[in-house]
Amino acid sequence: MSEKPADRIDGLVRELNEHNYRYNVLNAPIIPDQDFDRLLRELIELEAEHPDLVRPDSPTQRVGSDLSETFPTVVHNIPMLSLDNTYSEDELREFETRIRRELPSEDLCYVAELKIDGVALSLTYENGLLVRGVTRGDGVRGEDITPNVKTIPSIPIRLREPVDRCEVRGEVYLAHKTFQAINREREKAGETPFANPRNAAAGSLKLRDPRLVAKRRLSFFAYFFRTPDPPFHTHAETLDYLQHLRFAVNSERAVCDTLDDIVDHIHAWDRKRDTLPYDIDGVVVKLNATSQQDKLSATSKAPRWAIAFKFSAQQAETVLRRIVLQVGRTGVVTPVAELEPVLLAGTTVSRATLHNREELERKEIREGDTVRLEKGGDVIPKVVEVIREKRPAGSRPFRFPDACPVCNTPLVHDKVEVAIRCINTRCPAQVKANILHFASRTAMDIEGLGVALVNQLVDNTNTRVHDAGDLYSLDMETLAGLERMAQKSAQNLLDALKASRARPFHRVLFALGIRHVGATVARALADAFGSIDRLREASIEDLEAVHEIGPAIARSLHDFLRAEQNRAVIEKLRAAGVQLEAEQQAHTGPGPLEGKTVVITGALSRWGRQQAQDLVRSLGGKPTSSLSKKTDLVVVGENPGSKKDKAEAFGIRILNEEAFAELIGEG
Repeated sequence: MSEKPADRIDGLVRELNEHNYRYNVLNAPIIPDQDFDRLLRELIELEAEHPDLVRPDSPTQRVGSDLSETFPTVVHNIPMLSLDNTYSEDELREFETRIRRELPSEDLCYVAELKIDGVALSLTYENGLLVRGVTRGDGVRGEDITPNVKTIPSIPIRLREPVDRCEVRGEVYLAHKTFQAINREREKAGETPFANPRNAAAGSLKLRDPRLVAKRRLSFFAYFFRTPDPPFHTHAETLDYLQHLRFAVNSERAVCDTLDDIVDHIHAWDRKRDTLPYDIDGVVVKLNATSQQDKLSATSKAPRWAIAFKFSAQQAETVLRRIVLQVGRTGVVTPVAELEPVLLAGTTVSRATLHNREELERKEIREGDTVRLEKGGDVIPKVVEVIREKRPAGSRPFRFPDACPVCNTPLVHDKVEVAIRCINTRCPAQVKANILHFASRTAMDIEGLGVALVNQLVDNTNTRVHDAGDLYSLDMETLAGLERMAQKSAQNLLDALKASRARPFHRVLFALGIRHVGATVARALADAFGSIDRLREASIEDLEAVHEIGPAIARSLHDFLRAEQNRAVIEKLRAAGVQLEAEQQAHTGPGPLEGKTVVITGALSRWGRQQAQDLVRSLGGKPTSSLSKKTDLVVVGENPGSKKDKAEAFGIRILNEEAFAELIGEG
């Protein structure tokens, strides 16, 4: 008798979850990848035939559909506090002295854990099943990113035991190899590489599509476990139990009876941190006994029973071969040091930013100098100092040019931003950088438009691509004549360009590359004005009235939209069918906020700020951050600030979050 579909699905889920655990947590797979893929394909096919039999802990549920544009905000049951930091052994001993003062007659024991340089995450399980994953946020509330969390292979969707209800906290991180592979892909796609694994991990968790998150291959180490009735007396036992539940727990931890043992552990890992396949920036020291932790409790900012010993930034010496100048997307000319490759904090460094002319002159950096490098916070390489006694004879100070190194336009000193700028917007370096930005995934997402192709399109007189608007005039004949551009590649690019015409207006606005207008600001502007034409008509005061828009952004946007050259680009995009108007959210009949101007101030627990504004708009209201006597309604959350007082003085109707929810029918 053949096996029933339900039984086969149950068996496949158990088997695949076991292999997933062995591969991603234990790093000890027992079957080849192709066998795993074969079993997974079988499960996918069975679930497609029997959708009613799909289990919530199935490995196929790790990647869901697209997320909404705004992540819901969640208040942590227990705040996710920061740790007090120290770089000093003396301060570490003061930490123990304070503990002994509070617990004078008790024996002390500690657990020392590596401080993973990642992103804190809170996980909630009910009856052993993962129901919620929330970012740390501001420590009091975070964002619910559960669909993204489910894509992390080292986070179990179902625990080994059906714990009634528990919270697990830990650190999301990217292994060095994974990080390097991501950056290679980004560079290949013409995108700016991530500065460090932590930034990449944080950015990955906030992606709107879990399928993209899954491709990042994030990892997770657990370090905290809490239930209503804690079953363990020590932190070490808790970590062991987390491992039993099939979480990845960092193995390089130690139970220490004395502070001297802790110091030895810290120094040992400071010396060999480069040997690890992931980044650490210190060692966390915690009292082992949970009863002692409870007695000491916490301040409003940090627990009294734990401290983080932070490592000093690592340094290395090397020779600065050459100083080159790079012209960025906004025309800023940045000096960059080309170095003799040297190993620093686990990576080979061959280039380092020199920031600006002032920094170059202040440190008196010259070509041929032996320099000392440091990774600031173990992140971005920088030249700390010149070792002058090793300076070669006959070296000369570096002279910053008066003209752009790419287009020879006279350079301008921007005193506000402490920058040297090329003001020629037709400078090939700026044009290329702007086109790459326009085509990037977070902007128009034009796949196949990488650095090499953009260089050809701008430099080749036959293609005549002078700006992003010209991209939509490309045809098969033009593309097929370019180097390494076969007909299939050309067609793929044309298809990608066609698809990009449907990108929403806020992404088009971000893609234009306006100074100070990032993705979040672009969305706020698109929501507030609805079209490029209304933005163009807006005054600086109108722009500043939008939440998150300050004077610098307003002036930059105002000037950009009035420049003749930029107007020409916008008209090219309009002619190509690119979306220059936001899609209106439909609502039937007059909503409860119809025609009302609504100000939201303070933190809301039910909605994020953007989500609440979208809700107001969908109900016929006009959300704004600027409060005046014409405002109809003010919704206040926690810590509303002066706007609540101002609303009271004006006699404007004020509702708290609960009353607002009742008004709109969501109470």
